[in-house]
Amino acid sequence: MKLTILHIEDDQEIGSWVSKFLTECGYEVIWITSGHEAMEHMERADLVILDIMLPGLDGFTIGQRLKQKYPNTPIMMLSARTAMEDKLQGLHFADDYMTKPYHPDELIARIQVLVRRLGVIAPESIEVKHLRIDQRSNRIFDTSSNEDIILTGKQFHIFMYLLDHLNQILTKKQIYEAVWGDTYIEGDKTLMVHIRHLREKIELDTSNPQIIQTIRGIGYRMSS
Repeated sequence: MKLTILHIEDDQEIGSWVSKFLTECGYEVIWITSGHEAMEHMERADLVILDIMLPGLDGFTIGQRLKQKYPNTPIMMLSARTAMEDKLQGLHFADDYMTKPYHPDELIARIQVLVRRLGVIAPESIEVKHLRIDQRSNRIFDTSSNEDIILTGKQFHIFMYLLDHLNQILTKKQIYEAVWGDTYIEGDKTLMVHIRHLREKIELDTSNPQIIQTIRGIGYRMSS
């Protein structure tokens, strides 16, 4: 079961991009463009990402109402407003306040911190060889070293895409276009380089990879 994020953002470009990015990172996203319909989605939401500048009711008003009725659901304010008074007003009810522009990896990191700190729900994990993947917080744990594995944004997207298609053979084209959102050009080595660096972090023996296997002439497969 995936963690569900309610994303309230009226800007079509930002809303579409953030929702797509979070979906690629393994979250289920409910994107709405105003706060008027927020309450009807709160029963499904594990976490809320909320903009301030919204049509009708502003984010401060919406956030306060949501927090009052659902005090255990974490709320992250995501706004271009950087003034200290705005941050303080937001943090009266919100659990985090993040300003635009921001790096997408920071957004994911902050979401993971909120999930762990507030204990949104009991984690549901998948075991792949010596890795344990917490699908709620998207945390990857190496049971052989008892350490968390920290991936870059692209490495994480590749890993989660392969995990979503566990034991399936995927072509280079499928993986590249799903992760980069661009047309794959035959012979491009970008994916291969990222796979190599990813293996360095997750495989016990990179010379004999057991998790991400190369299917010669086709692509890759994540094996359970």
